[in-house]
Amino acid sequence: MHTIVNNWQIIAIIDSGEVIGRVLWGICVKDSSCRFDVGDYICTSRIVAIMPSERLITTHTGSSYQVRGDGTEAAIQVRDFEFLRQGFSPDEINLLNLAPKEHLN
Repeated sequence: MHTIVNNWQIIAIIDSGEVIGRVLWGICVKDSSCRFDVGDYICTSRIVAIMPSERLITTHTGSSYQVRGDGTEAAIQVRDFEFLRQGFSPDEINLLNLAPKEHLN
């Protein structure tokens, strides 16, 4: 039983310049486990296996995800991981980090 995702990315989580893990971020196409609705974003637990020939990704919690279409890779800082879990895409997180910071007096 797999959850199927598209518009997916493998995200490297960076802390102090080192990759401390990778997660899958994508949009749900089909989920027979009833955890996600079609169109929901999914941010997985840490990836433990990638099987390119089957287009399957397995996570630390034992979940399996089948990826459709071409995926990309991205990286975010560990301090921004909660944004990813809340549904922000890596591109959106990078834009947030580039936005000017407002200073309150």
